[in-house]
Amino acid sequence: MNDALLDPDWVKAMQEELSQFERLKVWRLVPNPYKDKEAIGTKWIFKNKKDENGVVVRNKARLVAKGYCQQDGIDYDETFAPVARIEAIRVFLAYVGYKNFTVYQMM
Repeated sequence: MNDALLDPDWVKAMQEELSQFERLKVWRLVPNPYKDKEAIGTKWIFKNKKDENGVVVRNKARLVAKGYCQQDGIDYDETFAPVARIEAIRVFLAYVGYKNFTVYQMM
């Protein structure tokens, strides 16, 4: 993390991730309503995107919840943000159509 903060490319990648959150309204920062419970922490995941020759073409930073500090049955309400790429949805629906499965939408 300390090395990433010193590299302008990684800082730009982190800023892009946070601006995506704001633009898509994925989350909003609020005070912890439960004084007796600790909030689930986050961590940055850094990954280099490479082309077919193995040359780094982009730095990708993702802010994710620390799953290892969650407890089963606790800490899971309202922590899931369903996000999928349109390509993944198309592949899923094509497979469902091919296999003649029934798909249900859950709210």
